[in-house]
Amino acid sequence: MKPSRRAFLKTTSAALLTTSTLTQTRNLFAAQKTLRLPLALQLYSVRALLPKDYDGTLGEIAALGYREVEAAGYFNHTGAEVNQAMAAASLKLVGSHHSSDDLHKKLDEIIAFNKEAGVSYIICASPGHKDPSAPVNPDRNHAFTLDDWRWNADQLNQFAEKVIAAGMRFGYHNHTPEFHEIDGVIPYDELLRLTDPAKVTFEMDCGWVIVGGGNPIDYLRNYPTRISMLHVKDFKPDTNPPIPAELGQGHIDYAPIFAQAAKSSHIQHCFVEQEGFNMPPTQSLKVDADYMRKLGILS
Repeated sequence: MKPSRRAFLKTTSAALLTTSTLTQTRNLFAAQKTLRLPLALQLYSVRALLPKDYDGTLGEIAALGYREVEAAGYFNHTGAEVNQAMAAASLKLVGSHHSSDDLHKKLDEIIAFNKEAGVSYIICASPGHKDPSAPVNPDRNHAFTLDDWRWNADQLNQFAEKVIAAGMRFGYHNHTPEFHEIDGVIPYDELLRLTDPAKVTFEMDCGWVIVGGGNPIDYLRNYPTRISMLHVKDFKPDTNPPIPAELGQGHIDYAPIFAQAAKSSHIQHCFVEQEGFNMPPTQSLKVDADYMRKLGILS
């Protein structure tokens, strides 16, 4: 039997509706795509608590749902003690921050300590000066010359060679000076250009990028394979110098940043860093954790 014209139109309309609904659903899931990484914390956030009760503080962090951490000092603990404390709290110690000056003075010691502690990444968290004896501009954002930045890129490559030889990875973490233009050049762009992608990865601090005048989304889009870790922080709007805020309580919306980051398979870790507290630390870090979970980060 031939279907009637009315039946044919009804069937066709239903098919079109189903196709449209499926397309809308696919588009919705694409729009909602975000990072699916463990909830992580940079321990600089609890720098005042760790010296008083190292093990207890790590336990409180784990109780809030954090699963990975990154160190910014070890407070007179040995590498073995750090490893044991992390295991007891069921935390994974991913990385450790060190200044360029310390990496120059005691790189072998830093490598040995972090290897014993179970660290995967050694991160240079602040640059150095090519000539330490030269007068330094007191303006932190202009304290480094373009020659300094190019020298730092070379030093990062050299640090990385020894770190990689020891079985770990090496990276660089930014603040704001990297985004203040010098003679038409953005220092962060120069670091990306001059460092060896096979040796040096980048841990992009999104909050400091924004404060410095850059755009994290642009960097994630333009350098999808160079950035493997993110730092996430917030600041109160219209404050100079910037005043820390809990995530979601300031002016930075991380949803579009995470959406762009999710397009790259290279983002492996995403650390909350609370520069200062507007409430008791544990409550503050819970606000941060809740915000991250809403954006798809896993506890």
